[in-house]
Amino acid sequence: MKRQLGKLIGAACLISAGLSHASEAPPTDFLDLAAGAVPVAFGANPETLKVGFDHVVSTIDGNPVGKVMTLKPGGPDSEIWFVYKLPAETIFTGFAIPNVSETPSPSQTFFRDVEIAGALNGPDGPFQPLAAATLATHAKKGEITQIPADIETPVRWVKLTLRGGVNVERDKTFFEFSEIIGVGSQTAVPMLETFTGKWRERGMKLEMKQDGASVSGCYDGVGDLQGVVSGNLLRATGTDRKSGVPSTFIFTVNDAGEVTGLRSTNGAPFKRYAGSADPKLVTECSKVETRPPGCGDIVHGIQFDFDSAVIRPDSTPVLDALHKGLSGADARSIRIVGHTSSEGSDEYNRALSERRAQSVVSSLVERGADAARLSALGQGETQPIADNSTEAGRSLNRRVEVQCFE
Repeated sequence: MKRQLGKLIGAACLISAGLSHASEAPPTDFLDLAAGAVPVAFGANPETLKVGFDHVVSTIDGNPVGKVMTLKPGGPDSEIWFVYKLPAETIFTGFAIPNVSETPSPSQTFFRDVEIAGALNGPDGPFQPLAAATLATHAKKGEITQIPADIETPVRWVKLTLRGGVNVERDKTFFEFSEIIGVGSQTAVPMLETFTGKWRERGMKLEMKQDGASVSGCYDGVGDLQGVVSGNLLRATGTDRKSGVPSTFIFTVNDAGEVTGLRSTNGAPFKRYAGSADPKLVTECSKVETRPPGCGDIVHGIQFDFDSAVIRPDSTPVLDALHKGLSGADARSIRIVGHTSSEGSDEYNRALSERRAQSVVSSLVERGADAARLSALGQGETQPIADNSTEAGRSLNRRVEVQCFE
């Protein structure tokens, strides 16, 4: 059991670092934004430690490097806690913490004690302990601490508590942490249908309209957005109408009706992108109807079996939407271009992306598209639209693009 768990978590950590081998099937890290985990609450003892939403996100963003988790210093027994909601019931078989390393400063240290608890009924619990560990500094980068689950039970909310420091040298100390990885099994995630609405926060204005798996909208008064829903996540791309600067988005709508997620502009690191519902908001696309994906669009959410061009059944809504969008396209020829993230070799990814693009073509033909004007091309990992160092970015790079020619 422990040997198998070590293999699974080790593979998960390699995926997190972007180092997986193409022939090894990686387990899903269910405690990851790109797997649908959503931060819902956080706190600290003492409160003067000053943790925030960005800290919660950094522990599940797929980036295994260490980050400072407290804006203010604390003492030897300082504690912070985060709560995440999972998109469906999940049974964890184990957890992992990568890169437990010490910054060469007497004023900073890595959190020492890790407690992981789960709840089935709500974000306030009751929480049942799932696993715990006392961390020690790793000898070199890329190592992980494995934490087998003490109990395997279905949960929908996970609470991560971090306490104390590996090497506290001063009364006033800043604390670091890397990432929490969780592997196991999860029930099927139904497609969320709540991406129609208007949201606002300081510096953020967003309006979207959803039709099946398709979402269209506009953001911040400058850009147009187009995306596809898969499970509880919307992955979308946008373009500034004046400058042409692109943005990528990955977010969900939580139980309170708030948009919560991440945005990357022009390839920069992901930043928090969130806002509360504002039905009175009027935007430049308030009178524009949504449209399905079609010519010139980037399409996410077409899922494949690992190391395979076999399309998974949960991709049906996305393929239906793409077929609908291309049915009326006035184009002599249409090319489906496949793209991958950076795991595996360049040539392997190019060939895989071409096989997958061809599978999309075949699926469109099965739906009635004209095979004579459809073709497939694989670009592999050569044209990323997001940072491959995080799973959020890698999930956006796994996509197809639709090129139409007159």
